[in-house]
Amino acid sequence: MENALPVVVIGAGPQGLAAAAHLRERNVPAVVLEAGSGPAAAVAEWGHVRLFSEWPELIDTAGARLLASTGWSAPTSGYPTGAQWIEKYLEPLAHALADDIRYGSRVIGVSRLGRDRLVDAGRGDQPFTVHVEPADGEEYRLQARAVIDASGTWSVPNPAGADGLPALGERAAADLLSYRIPDFRDREGFEGRHTVVIGSGHSALTAVLALARMARRDPSTTVTWALRRATAGTAFGGGEADELPARGALGIRAKEAVEAGLVDLVTGFRVERVARDEGRPVLIAEDGRTLTADRVVVLTGFRPDLSFLSELRLELDPTLQAPVRIAAEVDPNVHSCGSVAATGAVDLAQPEPDFYLVGAKSYGRAPTFLALTGYEQVRSVVAELAGDHAAARRVELALPDTGVCGGAGLFDASGVSLGGACCTPPVLQIGRTPATV
Repeated sequence: MENALPVVVIGAGPQGLAAAAHLRERNVPAVVLEAGSGPAAAVAEWGHVRLFSEWPELIDTAGARLLASTGWSAPTSGYPTGAQWIEKYLEPLAHALADDIRYGSRVIGVSRLGRDRLVDAGRGDQPFTVHVEPADGEEYRLQARAVIDASGTWSVPNPAGADGLPALGERAAADLLSYRIPDFRDREGFEGRHTVVIGSGHSALTAVLALARMARRDPSTTVTWALRRATAGTAFGGGEADELPARGALGIRAKEAVEAGLVDLVTGFRVERVARDEGRPVLIAEDGRTLTADRVVVLTGFRPDLSFLSELRLELDPTLQAPVRIAAEVDPNVHSCGSVAATGAVDLAQPEPDFYLVGAKSYGRAPTFLALTGYEQVRSVVAELAGDHAAARRVELALPDTGVCGGAGLFDASGVSLGGACCTPPVLQIGRTPATV
């Protein structure tokens, strides 16, 4: 009876679609629940950003096999934008999986049938219940034999406040702040104005470089790059040591923009309060310094939404909010993207049997996630759920040395660009043998 139930996959982004492709390949029934109106809704929000990784690093093997049967041909070279990633791979894959995907379906809770998190008796024998809030219609629930949460972190950006909480006044001034990389092709809101960029990751580098180009064309455009850290340190990335050349070049160009005076770099600026001055945002640091701007772009990273998992028994690292077995491996204070080992079903297993966090969400607040890493995760997890334990434990991924990835604001999981990150949030760092935001 339980095996007749589907595996529920939360999220139809790169890892969610890959999980569905692997489940179909193993003849395991699946239901993919996507809150957005189409596939890779988060990627679509940064569709204007170019990825660090080339096409071969952005395509899952099971997804490619499924699409090959439809006559699809994989792009072989070049660095796509998020929009191109959707158009040429993610959307065709979603179309091939259409019978398994429900759009406009936001998951608002996951539990065990008839068991809250306090109940031990018969817990593991009960199916999961997944509560869904559709875009139109009444709330309903599904029963599932297993749940794979590939919902990412894009929906929960970190605040400007230096203590991890919104700065005083930040919520009230939210209309003056942006927490995503703007589409700088629309220059009207930036040329001839003062923009402050907060953050030290590749998303921030992307924004700073785009604004520097505007400042070079129009000297009345001013750019301030505010870092929380006392020195620039690794803010410029790995440079020539980065095996993702486009990403390494990003940091080199940002440093050149600062040295050329196109960008004013302010260090040790830890935002305590956000105020308004005649409709303009004013950032006030803990040490009393102020920055008044026309636009403020907050690119300080992302964090997982764990609210709808409150009735499940999860074992997460208290610092990173990542599964404890992988936390030490993904800690950005210790590892670069390339030195992080591939993680599989054994590493991702939770006290709640058959529940898995995969993709960017499995790294919690760590900014080192790579797309191919996520593809390897779902391959292993699906093999485990299908009973192929040998395949689940086999490692089929080798990561490159990708240089310096640490730093607040880098979420290599959403794909940021040749001037940005790569893999979703966003910087889902889609990596060489790995994804971006």
